[in-house]
Amino acid sequence: MISLSALQAAFPSDGLFAGKSWYFSPEPLVLENRERRELERMGPTLAAFQEAQDRIYRRSVKGRIAPWVAELLDNNKPEWMREWQRGGEQAEEVPRVIRPDLLLTEEGFAITELDSVPGGMGLTAWLGSVYPEVMGGADGILQGLRAILPAPETSLWISDESGDYRPEMRWLANQLSGVEVKRAEEWDGTGGYRFFELFDWESIPNLSESKGKENLTPPIKPLFEEKIWLALLHTPGLKKIWEQELRGKHFAQLKKWTPMGWVLDPTPLPPHAALPKLDVNGWEEVGTLSQRERRLVLKISGFNELAWGSRGVHIGHDESREHWQQLVTDAVADFTQQPWMMQQFREAKLIEHPYYDESGQVRIMKGRARLCPYYFLANDQVMLGGCLATIVPADKKKIHGMEDAILVPVA
Repeated sequence: MISLSALQAAFPSDGLFAGKSWYFSPEPLVLENRERRELERMGPTLAAFQEAQDRIYRRSVKGRIAPWVAELLDNNKPEWMREWQRGGEQAEEVPRVIRPDLLLTEEGFAITELDSVPGGMGLTAWLGSVYPEVMGGADGILQGLRAILPAPETSLWISDESGDYRPEMRWLANQLSGVEVKRAEEWDGTGGYRFFELFDWESIPNLSESKGKENLTPPIKPLFEEKIWLALLHTPGLKKIWEQELRGKHFAQLKKWTPMGWVLDPTPLPPHAALPKLDVNGWEEVGTLSQRERRLVLKISGFNELAWGSRGVHIGHDESREHWQQLVTDAVADFTQQPWMMQQFREAKLIEHPYYDESGQVRIMKGRARLCPYYFLANDQVMLGGCLATIVPADKKKIHGMEDAILVPVA
């Protein structure tokens, strides 16, 4: 058990998130053995998933399979970015940090997102340094980050739009000799770690024209910033393609972890057809489902300022019928400019965890948890660097780093 005074004494003087606060806990979140083993096995499967995404996109671009996949993923991207990701400069290059958002449910883990430009690495690394026996080890995040950086002396390029995360990235850089945090808006064509979303590209001078993009990681490939892959994994017309691109075990495991999902495509279905598992003939009917029937999550896919955090996420049974109907209508209408996806709602299980309240007393929160493991891909190996748990009060349906959340490492 770690005292509040010890946590406060160890906390970085410059903080970790600008203007953010959360509850400290006297102890990490301890998983059951089967959950821990599953997390340790998850990394290679997710790496295989992203490598398959890259191959499927490239085959689709060439017209060898499902041309509509590349068309869907290229929607609303600038021409230079489409040409770049279709070209050979970063062919087969995938994100070297993989962070899924996992709900801890009674049935197991449920993947709600795969983030290729994830925040929270610095926080998770700091937590790992102060709590004992965490997953990934005390310096797992630092070892993983060092392994993926393109050179011993390099830069972490952070945009002003992502400025809330600059303190934690500075803390990370201070732990790694030769690593420096710089403003992405001052990018000079040198390589390093990219900590800005690609929708924000116009804020980065000369990104579209300058040489050096090939030395940035994650790669300048917006296909990896689209949530819609979680729906395409379940698309019946792509089943054989996924089976070709993924080992059977990986494909089966991904479908087990990933709630059923759909792309909100306005193309009319034949009158005798239905949307898989929804058993309705079109999105207009989805908009009129009853509250009990719409245990669904509507989310913007990517390449948009609303596509990170929880700003572009809507919980069906939390919305009024009228607002839900309008949200679905607008999302379908947005298809050619900004694709949206829908997933089955999976409820995180109730857990109890201690925390320090404002007076420093230990209280117990009855809540629900989201886990964010950080996997690093280097030299064809996938390592788990650490895992962050966000625990929110039981009445919250969206789980994110709100000020009434507990943030702890997973042990």
